Amino acid sequence: MLLPSPLVRGRLVRRYKRFLADVLLDNGETVIAHCANPGSMMGLAVPGSVVWLAHSADPKRKLAYSWILLDLADESFTARVGINTSAPNALVAEGIGLGQIPELAGYEQLRREVRYGANSRIDLLLSGPGRPDCYVEIKNVHLSRVSGLAEFPDSVTARGAKHLRELALMASSGARAVMLYIVQRDDARAMGLAGDIDPVYASAFAEARKAGVECLVYDCRLDLTEIVINQRLPFLERPLISATSETMRHAFS
Repeated sequence: MLLPSPLVRGRLVRRYKRFLADVLLDNGETVIAHCANPGSMMGLAVPGSVVWLAHSADPKRKLAYSWILLDLADESFTARVGINTSAPNALVAEGIGLGQIPELAGYEQLRREVRYGANSRIDLLLSGPGRPDCYVEIKNVHLSRVSGLAEFPDSVTARGAKHLRELALMASSGARAVMLYIVQRDDARAMGLAGDIDPVYASAFAEARKAGVECLVYDCRLDLTEIVINQRLPFLERPLISATSETMRHAFS
């Protein structure tokens, strides 16, 4: 997925009202940028962090700048993070077309935002002759509280739990159902659920797995020109949030 070019560099002053961020550009100007992220952005919205904005000259836009990337840096790690939570849907559709997600290859038709279940829309519906329809729910992941471990969710998500329950119903009816997590940060080596943040979501995930819902995790390669699907990551069924780095090394090995 190509990014608007060139991106504009600045430093985060503050993020507020969920969808707004004040950014001090390198030229000394302070601007308000749209933040396409309804989540808590736990550990990410750190004042002083380097951020990258897209600029639009469209006079109809309320805000000319959009927050696209974040560069995290401290004594323990450095990471580039994509903060737009809607980007993974386009990334996955593109990745399937390019053969970057072999587990979802071989379907003739790909449709987006198809109605199903109890007043829901599935992110992707894959279909083709001679095989069951494949319902793919996509979630953006960018939380990390232990170096190398990505986690979902970063806040309570009743909507996410509902999606898992509806995927479980699809799997029980004979369709293929896939929960696909896209990690939009380049320092993750594995992913797990943040059950301490949302135990209801974790419980719904366990029930969905019992019903036959598949779990896939892919990370991204991020630079200032594009974001692309990179490689599959292991999913840790019982991540150790307070684990030492030595324990985590064994978990990832």
